[in-house]
Formats: sequence, structure tokens, C-alpha cells
Amino acid sequence: MTRVGFVGLGSQGGPIARRIVDAGFPTTLWARRPASLDPFSDTPASVATSPADLGAASDVLGVCVVDDAGVEDVLRGPDGALTAMADGSVVVVHSTVHPATCTRLQDDFPHLQVVDAPVSGGGHKAAAGELLVMVGGPAEAVQRCRPVLATFGDPVLHVGPLGAGQEAKVLNNTIFTAQLALATEAFELAAARGLDRQAVATILAGGSGRSYAADVVAGGGFGLDGLAAIAGELLAKDVGILADRAATAAPTLLTAADAALTRMGVARQAPREEPE
Repeated sequence: MTRVGFVGLGSQGGPIARRIVDAGFPTTLWARRPASLDPFSDTPASVATSPADLGAASDVLGVCVVDDAGVEDVLRGPDGALTAMADGSVVVVHSTVHPATCTRLQDDFPHLQVVDAPVSGGGHKAAAGELLVMVGGPAEAVQRCRPVLATFGDPVLHVGPLGAGQEAKVLNNTIFTAQLALATEAFELAAARGLDRQAVATILAGGSGRSYAADVVAGGGFGLDGLAAIAGELLAKDVGILADRAATAAPTLLTAADAALTRMGVARQAPREEPE
């Protein structure tokens, strides 16, 4: 069977890796913190001693770390995972990063196949095998790793060439950010007009103005301030990536997203500079 490697065993990556292991794929894991490996002690998963060791053990390598710097730290360098992967192996970037990070990897490692496959849904969806997976890359490479993606993703959507999955993910997250601002203002207006909050929440959950952001704001009861600590910096990163790719094409969307970021006390982040 296809040998699968995985790095990034956090709240979402951990359940993803568990689904892969439980599906019967020969799986090798690597983590900086040994404690991240504890939940896999009762599984047949192997543990790599380094990123290079992980790469050597992987036909398909999944990466689910936090950001661009983390992706490149794990994959590049003399002890990076890509230095030891066999020709034709597939690297799958589940992290939400700049599309250029993925295309640079492909340019710099032409003997490998790079696929970007960011996900949406959270740890509970991963554990249930119901993550939304947005995939970019050549059809052949996507097809090779699709059986692995299908262990934790439903649906798994091939949206275009390499980088397209990231484009779709940051568009999704920017729309969510913009809707957070709109939903917060809507509940503030409803309160000012004396409308019952729970009734308005029910209306926005089922009416033509429904949005997931309205559910989040209504359910939390604390507005954007409470969300800032949970997701503020990540949303600022993703909005920054979209702005870098399509600022002139989405002025209304970015204005609303920036309004939400401002209320969360964070600012749109500029994409990190390309490596030398």
C-alpha cells in the first residue's frame, strides 16, 4: 500500500492522521513535541526521528503545520523531509499558506509532485471523516493521493492547478471574516432596536440572510472580541494572502473583512517575503 507520512499533529492534524492510520495505510509520524505522539501509542503508526527520516518513509507526505514558515521549516533544508523523498513522491500541503509557497516548492523540487489541499471544518469534522478538502494540483498527482484524502475528507474537491486549493481556502476564510463584521453589526442593531436576540439568531439561521458567521456570533454571545484570541491572527493571515492575490478585484469583500479584523484588534498581515 501507499506509505503515508504526516507532520502537524495539532487539533485538526491529529484527527486527520488518526483517520489515515485507522484506514490501514502504513503511516509514519514526526513531531517536535513527543507529547503530540502520545495519542498514537496504541496504533501501528511508526515514528520518524527527523523530517528527513519522515520523507524517506513516505510515498505521500501530508503537512498540517500552522503557516508558511512552518511548512518550509519542515520540508526544506539539509534535514528537511523533501531532501529524502523518492522521485515521484507526492507532498500534500494541508496548511493554509500563500499559493506561491506551494509553487516554489514544486519549482525547487521538480522530481516530486506538490499538491495543496487545505481543509475546513475543524477537529470534530476530521475525526468524523467529513472535512471539506480543497485540492489544487495536477490531476495525476491528485488522483494518487485521493484515497488518502478520502479517509478524512468528504467532499474532496479538485478546484484547479497547484495553488488553487489555497486560493479557494483564503477566499472562503475572507468571506467568513467579512460576514463576522456584518453579523456583529446586525446583532448590535437588533439590540439597539429592542429586538429579541435569540429570535434574531433564529431568523438569521434560517432566513435568506443566513450565514455561519451569524451562528458563531449568536452562539458565542461575546462578539468579535471573544473570537480574536481564537482565530484573529489566522484570519488576518488569510485575508492578507487574498489581498496580495486579488486586492483590486475584491474591494468590498476586503473592506468588510478589514472591519472585522479591526474590531478583533488585529490587522491584515502582509505575506512573508520569499526566501533568498
